[in-house]
Amino acid sequence: DIARRIAYVPQAHDAVFPYSVRDMVLMGRTVHRGLFAAPGATDRERADAALADLGISDLADRDYTRISGGQRQLTLIARALAQETSLIVMDEPTASLDFGNQVLVLEQVKRLAAKGLGIVFSTHNPDHAFSCGSSVLVLENGLSRAAGPPQEVLTADLLSAVYGVGVSLEVLQSGYRVCVPPALAR
Repeated sequence: DIARRIAYVPQAHDAVFPYSVRDMVLMGRTVHRGLFAAPGATDRERADAALADLGISDLADRDYTRISGGQRQLTLIARALAQETSLIVMDEPTASLDFGNQVLVLEQVKRLAAKGLGIVFSTHNPDHAFSCGSSVLVLENGLSRAAGPPQEVLTADLLSAVYGVGVSLEVLQSGYRVCVPPALAR
């Protein structure tokens, strides 16, 4: 069963019912219990551990429909962790998030990858690939343009061609690379 090997985090999720954050995370355990089976003590422990791992235990009893977009993304990542797979696929995990929540989500993505969890995520922001990616695949019109380490693959020429705008790459004093569109730097 693929759900025992790969967890998926969508770029956005709007719950129809006002489930608690804990219940949303518990849904990740369904693969281990069956569709209509009630969660057991082990499932609750795994869900609470996932919430704690992401530092959002304080949200456990909150209504999922009433938390911020960043908190929702972290809840969905916790649900994927509770699923206990070796790989998590994330579809633009920072889409529509403000800058602060983007940083929170990317910090967790980076931390989970450092712990040995396989993470694959899509992004339209090359800076995210520089900060979190060990390997990138650049797609253009659904076709592969380049693949490899971001520091080698994500060149100003390639990014300019793919995005159709001028791109300059700058290296900060910290060694961190960032993309700067020269048209906006004036």
